[in-house]
Amino acid sequence: MDMEGISDHFLLCHGKSCTRKGAEAVTQVIRETIAERGPAKTVHTTKTLCNGQCKYGPIVILYPKGNWYQAMTPILARQLVLATLQRQPFCNHRFYRYTQGHFQKENDPKEG
Repeated sequence: MDMEGISDHFLLCHGKSCTRKGAEAVTQVIRETIAERGPAKTVHTTKTLCNGQCKYGPIVILYPKGNWYQAMTPILARQLVLATLQRQPFCNHRFYRYTQGHFQKENDPKEG
């Protein structure tokens, strides 16, 4: 896969816990929404193995912003993609963000 020209990269956790909690449905909605609405040549998705945040899953990580999203659902996944494509902020369920050279916890993961 040539990543040149990619502006947004969704990393979709498919570890055992996230998969049990609905990661496949989240992945499907993200990919469908990109196909429907997005310039597919600028957005890429990758299924990953466990990202170490099992109790907060399903987890979606968005780069290059470095935002980590917890407890994603198909509805939230669609909203995230649309906000990303429209260059709008999406803070729902974001629990880590990359800022000033390091990750910072933004919301208590237990709160969702």
